[in-house]
Amino acid sequence: MTGSDTIFALSSGVGRVAIAVMRLSGPQSSLLLKDLAGSLPAPRHFSLCSLRDPGSGELLDKAAVVWCPGPQSVTGEDVVELHLHGSPAVLGAVFDVLRRYPLLRPADAGEFTRRAFANGKLDLVEVEGLADLLEARTSSQLRQAMQQFSGVASSVFDGWRSELLQIRAGIEAAVDFSDERGVAEAALESVGQQIQALEQKMQLSIDQSAVSEILRDGVRVVLAGYPNTGKSSILNLLARRDAAIVATRPGTTRDVIEVHMDLGGVPVILTDTAGLRLVTSDEIEAEGIRRTRRRIADANIVLWVSAPDVPGSAHPEAGIKVDLYVRNKSDLVDPGSKLFRNETEPPYLDVSAQTGSGSSELINYIRSLANEQVRAGDAALIVSARQKSIVERSIRLLNDACMVGSTNLELKAECIRLASDEVGRLTGRVDVEEWLGAIFNRFCIGK
Repeated sequence: MTGSDTIFALSSGVGRVAIAVMRLSGPQSSLLLKDLAGSLPAPRHFSLCSLRDPGSGELLDKAAVVWCPGPQSVTGEDVVELHLHGSPAVLGAVFDVLRRYPLLRPADAGEFTRRAFANGKLDLVEVEGLADLLEARTSSQLRQAMQQFSGVASSVFDGWRSELLQIRAGIEAAVDFSDERGVAEAALESVGQQIQALEQKMQLSIDQSAVSEILRDGVRVVLAGYPNTGKSSILNLLARRDAAIVATRPGTTRDVIEVHMDLGGVPVILTDTAGLRLVTSDEIEAEGIRRTRRRIADANIVLWVSAPDVPGSAHPEAGIKVDLYVRNKSDLVDPGSKLFRNETEPPYLDVSAQTGSGSSELINYIRSLANEQVRAGDAALIVSARQKSIVERSIRLLNDACMVGSTNLELKAECIRLASDEVGRLTGRVDVEEWLGAIFNRFCIGK
């Protein structure tokens, strides 16, 4: 990738669509548009243009065109958007014309956004927020991504960096007045208080990051239980489709099956698992049970499924923390209380996957449990492993600074400088080359 290249890509969906958006960015964009349209339209206005093949003069399409000269553009370069009719024939003809230009080439994944970052249009936190925004499936994920993409989180991180610069200035002032009794001590006391206050804010953001990770990836809800209790039937009931194979023979489910759901704006990953047994001679089933136990250990919410025709199924294995007991096949027994609580155990819910009885109550209960998992997650500042590791290193450096005594003020100032550099890496103001490839490869070609 070089900044002198002009790149192009289809930035909208493919297939039978009314309008398809072709984007170009780079120094040759204006030349290409002039060749296609005959002249440059007014900047930053939608203009209806007849686009023709520069070689043959053949009409390619009548399209809406937007011309944005840099640096006032999304990438900071000259940018052209062609809003074409979405037929494959039109797109193919325009692509053929673009490929003839020697200084034009197809864009790499995320290259438009990477150029925006390189030209100061987005910082690294906003880039990560944009990636999450493109992948958001629920309203909660959307809110969390927008906080990153809109610059709200970046402004907080920039504030941390400003505080660190002030702290460093306070340490240097203490050095300058080290020969004046009382002045240096007062300056260092104020610096210590500032360091502790900033460290507390950073630690709070770390504590909240676990919730943001759950919100970003989805609340993991696992259906667990013994064979033939109807876990797969309940999964299909909640998913409203045949996601899992159902049979009367025990042990039908051999591997985990996942269904992604949106429950009141909260992303949920509902997982069906192989039935648990203490002993099995089937190697495939044994592997499925091993995976089941691993999924239970990693779950945010565990639903233990039992059935009246499976003796002993109401009691889970020792060590399994259950959030809700689901008594399936309630149509086989006399109707009882739908939901009741015990002082020492989670609530029970009677459900029939056969008749659908209790399904609404089950969905509502899962929704309430999921909401508890992600409460305030969309307000979290730290939403990625990269951000978390940087803030953790910054906290360690602040702790190091607090441990340095007044006789080594230069070392204390150096710890603060390193912490400031770490915070700068959050937004990309300090070298972050090692992270760039991993971040931008998350994007599609046209972004």
